[in-house]
Amino acid sequence: MLLNHIDTGTGPPIVLLHGLFGAARNFGTVQRALAPLYRVIALDARNHGASPHAAGMRYATLATDVLETLDALGIARAAVLGHSMGGKTAMTIAVMAPERVGRLLVADIAPVPYQHANNSVAEAMRAIPLRAGLTRTEAEAALNEAVPIASVRTFLIQNLQFVPQPHWRIGLDEIAAAIPDLEGWEPPSGIYPGPALFVSGAQSDYVRPEHRPLIRALFPAARFVTVKHAGHWLHADNPAGFLSVVEAFLHGWSS
Repeated sequence: MLLNHIDTGTGPPIVLLHGLFGAARNFGTVQRALAPLYRVIALDARNHGASPHAAGMRYATLATDVLETLDALGIARAAVLGHSMGGKTAMTIAVMAPERVGRLLVADIAPVPYQHANNSVAEAMRAIPLRAGLTRTEAEAALNEAVPIASVRTFLIQNLQFVPQPHWRIGLDEIAAAIPDLEGWEPPSGIYPGPALFVSGAQSDYVRPEHRPLIRALFPAARFVTVKHAGHWLHADNPAGFLSVVEAFLHGWSS
């Protein structure tokens, strides 16, 4: 599948992969900051943003979508940065096709299965009555019970279009069906020996000390950095701190 993308800048290519219910534009600040030195390609995953909708969201499938899109763009090798779901996709790409990944940066996720409330969130989103006249305030209020954090509700409702009639621009049914795969992890065969940086939010518990041996088994050159004053959405919580880490890691990168 060819994915929708935002392509800016010139220079060595950098690929940005967003998290669940996100979109390429989530990395807008990072993309604009890196574009003077790099060609920065932010991708919408399948069923997200403006990319096509289709069943099946195993990480090998998501990784193949990215590689096919890079082929279409004429990019043989890139630095790959992924957050959360995008981080698992990035890890899968790196192990499946290590020759395609010059550097790997994984933001606040580990190569392990998780048990989160994403299924309840998806069902709450599907339960919003998409009637004529629905307002953004009403849609957000419908998520109060399943999503108690206001900023997360606002983030999710960005995927809801209100004209000409309320509708989800994302493949919500396909995403809901794929939640077990997206929260899970199927270790790909092989390792990625290249430079790898795992960046965590100081206030997040997604990447734990006990995960480090599992990470190093797949990524023997892995290093670890923590961004202060940030939780799971570290690029939104502390954009300057996250960007400084990214820029330092990419310094000297050439395809």
